[in-house]
Amino acid sequence: MMDSAFMIDIVYKLLSGLPLTLNLTVFGLIGGGCLALVLNAIRATPLGNSVASTYVFLFRGTPLLIQLFVIYYGLSALPFVRGSFLWPLLREPYWCGLLALILNDAAYTSEILRGAFRAVPQGSREAAKVVGMTRWEAFRRISFPIALRQALPAYSSEVVALLKGTALVSTITLMEVTGIASAAVRQTWRAIEVFLCAAIIYLVLSLLVTWSFAQVERRLSPWLFRDAR
Repeated sequence: MMDSAFMIDIVYKLLSGLPLTLNLTVFGLIGGGCLALVLNAIRATPLGNSVASTYVFLFRGTPLLIQLFVIYYGLSALPFVRGSFLWPLLREPYWCGLLALILNDAAYTSEILRGAFRAVPQGSREAAKVVGMTRWEAFRRISFPIALRQALPAYSSEVVALLKGTALVSTITLMEVTGIASAAVRQTWRAIEVFLCAAIIYLVLSLLVTWSFAQVERRLSPWLFRDAR
């Protein structure tokens, strides 16, 4: 039988790793989102499209754990990296973990954005030109709002995936929720209770993210939910 007092104590211990989990998630999303915009921007040229497509293929086609190991263990084996100005950052587990999350998220987010912008009706762009909007005004007032609504459902799944992906940084000594759970298992040998508590924390976070995106989607597209009723 599970010890409820032990599980409550473990939950409190695991929550001490929550700030790092959220830190990696938020900054991973910000960095990945910015890089995704760059990847979509360079697709305007044939060379840029080839570079972006290759990048997306590599990072979507390989496991995040392998990418993390390549950055954390592989880059340190390169003499020019150890001698560069980036070495003070790349020798730290936090920055290696964050970099892996950013690069991985950028590949998925760029494809989400690419699909969303393709879903913007061509007629809306033409109408913007007819009324005299500049390209930037058309993007800001027409294309971006439509693409945002199109991207929200898929992007919410990517946010949840990145949130759960932060668990992998425990393999490079970072003590976020999963790292603390692994340490607790080694100390207590009560894997079921400890990892069950960790799973509940991730489940609650995932539900909060899904609910938040649903509220945003409801606010941006109220007619869809009105018709559903």
